[in-house]
Amino acid sequence: MADISRRQFNEALVSGIGASLVTASPLHPQESPAKKPNILFICADQHSGLVMGPNGHPIVRTPNLDRLAAQGVNFRNAYCGSPVCVPSRAGLMTGMFPSDVGSYCNSTHFDGRVPTWGNRLRDAGYHCWATGKLDLASGKDYGFREVHTANGHAEHPDITSLFRAPLCFRVDERRQIDGKFQERVHPDDARVKYALDFLRNEAPRQQNPWAAYVGLTLPHPSFVALPKYAEVYRPEEMPLPNIPAGYLEQRHIVFQALANFKLISTPIPEARIRRARAAYFGMISELDAYIGNLLDELERSRLLDSTLVVYTSDHGEMLGEHGLWLKNNLLEGSARVPLIMAGPGLPRGRTVETPVAHVDLVATMLDLAAASTAGGLRGRSLVRLAHGQPGNHPVYAVSESHSEGNCTGSFMVRKDNWKYIYFSWYEPLLFNLKEDPGELRNLAGKPETASVQKELHGILTSLLDPDAVTARAFAEQERRLLQMARDRSADSFYKELAGRLGPGQARAITNKYYKTRSG
Repeated sequence: MADISRRQFNEALVSGIGASLVTASPLHPQESPAKKPNILFICADQHSGLVMGPNGHPIVRTPNLDRLAAQGVNFRNAYCGSPVCVPSRAGLMTGMFPSDVGSYCNSTHFDGRVPTWGNRLRDAGYHCWATGKLDLASGKDYGFREVHTANGHAEHPDITSLFRAPLCFRVDERRQIDGKFQERVHPDDARVKYALDFLRNEAPRQQNPWAAYVGLTLPHPSFVALPKYAEVYRPEEMPLPNIPAGYLEQRHIVFQALANFKLISTPIPEARIRRARAAYFGMISELDAYIGNLLDELERSRLLDSTLVVYTSDHGEMLGEHGLWLKNNLLEGSARVPLIMAGPGLPRGRTVETPVAHVDLVATMLDLAAASTAGGLRGRSLVRLAHGQPGNHPVYAVSESHSEGNCTGSFMVRKDNWKYIYFSWYEPLLFNLKEDPGELRNLAGKPETASVQKELHGILTSLLDPDAVTARAFAEQERRLLQMARDRSADSFYKELAGRLGPGQARAITNKYYKTRSG
């Protein structure tokens, strides 16, 4: 599907947006909450869905997420729209695939061309409020009263995402693979305080239902945890990633290129790996404590029973699995995210194994809020799925990746135990996650799995043309790069590049673009 403008989106509302965009069905009347629920939406940053108590992680301690899952529904197999901040949040906010709205990487932020769930809920009579990390375009109306929100990549884009044909390498990634424990006040402390103030002072005064978005940045690196967690997660006791002998020699070429981009093809020393993993776990426990503060305030204010609480993260973290760190790929550590929903209209203590995605959240919130879902949402409501009832959810999840370090476009379909990753121009991957949860045995191209591969590829191509989306991503990134070269002097362009690419690459690229421009 081509990128769509706000005008085209509105025209589609009138004419019907077609088979590739769907309209969620409303709640069955007997399932509707007595009144429209309030909504508290908490979004973390880089919290892998594999690393929390409700999903069975053997080490990390998350008592408040455990508590939230016991009060509601844990969607165990949830996936982000794209495993990097900006496009993921574009999908999270709109209920569209990131490529639908022209967001491919951390240099192509969502520009407000279609409504967010804040716009939609405000139109339905909600008072919408937000604090913390949004990571959208600045200065747009997203439907929220914003209090200390941040759109960092709109102001300081990850320009390395513009250099994909051919790939450059990023000089500052490798040194992030380390961890430490020290006293510090994380910026999330202030964000949670703003949210607590809203719950105590602003929410009770509202005549209409309210929706509050809290954008946190734990456990995004640098991996620095509080000293108290050093005893809980002793670095020397942390397990190393599971990388079988010989695996890295056979690793898919797209992941080889990604490792080269991050300067992590050379193995990271084991002591640094253990420190990084320990500190990451400590940061998740710190995040969990902040979530507990918000849940406690809902309870204290007697808002808990009337409030839908949604917890998720924009993407995950590889933690060294497959020899990869951070995000930017569609393997489980990076693409799988937490998703817990609790409150009116949902059962308690239920776990859903069916694959779902961020793209489903807008339809779900609108469904529970008895608000209109007209307007061509990609996702479907999860309410019936949460109740174990048949509904119109397609029972698969789709994600895509076009961010820095990717030498091509990547697309994922997860259905049942099967996961298919399609790369434009490269061989695909197919995994049976029940038998191979580590995604170490590629079953693509084998006669015995041909029917599964065909089915999952058919799902993907029924939703979009992957190679066309890949081409659009490259074209948009090149357009942004050329615009950057036009808008800056050669010296300014060089300085912008040098911090991430190093002086050698920065000089070579500057000479190329400014010679081209002057020639």
